[in-house]
Amino acid sequence: MAVQPTWYFIQVESARYCLVMTELLEANERSQAGRARPDSKQQDEKMQIGVDSFAAQFADAGESANASASKSVRHLVERIEFADQVGLDVFGVGEHHRREFLDSAPAVILAAAAARTQRIRLTSAVTVLSAADPVRVFEEFATLDLLSQGRAEMVVGRGSFTEAFPLFGLQLEDYDSLFAEKLDLLLKLRENEFVHWSGKHRAPLTGQGVYPRPLQNPLPVWLGVGGTPESFARAGTLGLPLMVAIIGGETRRFRPLVEIYREYGRRAGHAPDKLKVGVHALGYVAETTQQAIDDFYPGYAKTVTRIGRERGWPPVTRSHFDAARSKHGALMVGNPEEVAEKILRHSQALGGVSRITFQMDVAESSQARLLRSIELLGTAVAPALREKAEEPLPGPETLNATIHSN
Repeated sequence: MAVQPTWYFIQVESARYCLVMTELLEANERSQAGRARPDSKQQDEKMQIGVDSFAAQFADAGESANASASKSVRHLVERIEFADQVGLDVFGVGEHHRREFLDSAPAVILAAAAARTQRIRLTSAVTVLSAADPVRVFEEFATLDLLSQGRAEMVVGRGSFTEAFPLFGLQLEDYDSLFAEKLDLLLKLRENEFVHWSGKHRAPLTGQGVYPRPLQNPLPVWLGVGGTPESFARAGTLGLPLMVAIIGGETRRFRPLVEIYREYGRRAGHAPDKLKVGVHALGYVAETTQQAIDDFYPGYAKTVTRIGRERGWPPVTRSHFDAARSKHGALMVGNPEEVAEKILRHSQALGGVSRITFQMDVAESSQARLLRSIELLGTAVAPALREKAEEPLPGPETLNATIHSN
């Protein structure tokens, strides 16, 4: 099965989902006449800002693979600790099972960070639930929650890489059913100490207790999604907060998908304030725009081109990068003021978001540069964002024109 890029939007699978899309978008348009648009200003005031990392391995010249891996993981924990010190809200660690990323055990990395932090929330980004045992995942993150005194979260998804499936003896043709079944079990484990459950892909539970229980009740679980309407509908139906990975294209193009999430949540009876939307994006902050571009682009082009070869994408060009960094593009690369403005623009385009996380590893920058970018996020972008949130938002006509214009 080919896993589509995150900005993939109803092209190959349009026949499968077009009826759902049409029905929901028509219902949404009818409902807009009778109610106010989502209060994105209120959500912006509560917006959390954070960083995600895939624990990319960075090697110095002449350094052995094992030595560079050890250094890279320790540097990651230092970045999490520093993010806590500069006031960021959340730090996420991904899960991959390939040479260039060292995050195959995210709960272990987050546990090391829990011992060195005080306030920042610690989450996966994402847990590849399809290829994991939900019982073990729950136990690990419940333990993390105890260590961190109630700061653990999970973002669960199917993952954009497929190496985990053959690694753990799973079949790619079960890609969808594995995730649906394991998510069902994970949520039951979150709700109940003793679980009775049976499914196709795992041995049944017959009332066994699952321990430890987390400090938070319930342990926060977000659903990580890319560009498949069915995933947005699932999150809304379950009333789970939504984390949208937008790594290319234009953010505003995801508004119809976010409306599917909100509409399905409404139909399922979930309160609007429960239906939180987060965005995971590629980003980097420096003192000046030019410095941010110079620091970010070379590594970005190298990394995305390398991954693109596996998926049939064309090589990254500077014109592609400039388009992605433009007003409506997904990349958040620049000085603190323009990055803060872009965060607000993304939030308004999506009808209000509760959390934005920056993935900086793709730049392959030095530890010093990554620490400086994290510092600017906490000490410059976040204050600018709070200040701009006080400014008047565009009216509904202007917002709708922005969303639907080509």
